[in-house]
Amino acid sequence: MRAAAVQLNSTDDTVRNLAAADRLTRAAAADGAELIVLPEKWNVLGSDEQILAGAEPLDGPAISWARATARELGVDLVAGSIAERRDDREKLSNTSVHVGPDGELKAVYRKIHMFDVVVGGVEYRESATEDPGDEVVVSETSDGVPLGLTVCYDLRFPELYRILAVRGARVVALPAAFTKVTGAAHWEILVRARAIENQSFVVAADQVGRSGDGKESFGGSMIVDPWGEVLARAPDEECFVAADLDLARQDQVRAELPSLANRVPDAYRWPGARVEAHA
Repeated sequence: MRAAAVQLNSTDDTVRNLAAADRLTRAAAADGAELIVLPEKWNVLGSDEQILAGAEPLDGPAISWARATARELGVDLVAGSIAERRDDREKLSNTSVHVGPDGELKAVYRKIHMFDVVVGGVEYRESATEDPGDEVVVSETSDGVPLGLTVCYDLRFPELYRILAVRGARVVALPAAFTKVTGAAHWEILVRARAIENQSFVVAADQVGRSGDGKESFGGSMIVDPWGEVLARAPDEECFVAADLDLARQDQVRAELPSLANRVPDAYRWPGARVEAHA
């Protein structure tokens, strides 16, 4: 299976963002990609106010485009994540959608881990405008390959990736908008670590450059194999990178170094409240 990660420099200009996504998605498909992953919040990226203004429901322009384009091109398209507005909630969701080649929604994953941090003296408080999801999601490509869905900050939580692997994920999609500071320090290390420890392919599509509020994303979109080898890495510009995912090689890695099979679930216990109190 050939996969592609699309790297964008999204801003608060939703029309421009969609046009860039369309151009690069079509280029990736023309290069032979069967699975294409867009970055986090590709439809709108900027200040809280800008994201709120550009948010839309799942039947809005962004996902409607994704469905029509996946159908036209005959590809599995992970439409990154979008700022999703839901009728029953005051706050938004950071939502990743897998669309099949038939244009139908195969899976919807809402980002579980909220990015509430201080990086380089700049505060990010995702939970102020967004609700976290609470469901781990494994989808499946048109060829029957189990596909795990994650978003950005999820990368720092190996528990999620392990659950995806245990549930059968062979490929994990990672739309992201990693900050310039954390990306330079941790992006490649974490992406490769999640691939190695779960013996999975990771297709990591990152934002690059400055968004609508002037904050800068790292870029470095990459595709990593189950041995931790970087199969493709993007330069610092809007583009796509693609690589062939050798599933037979994955089977070999999992057979020869069977770390997933050698797990001992009965021995793994979360610390209880009393233990945590003395930690």
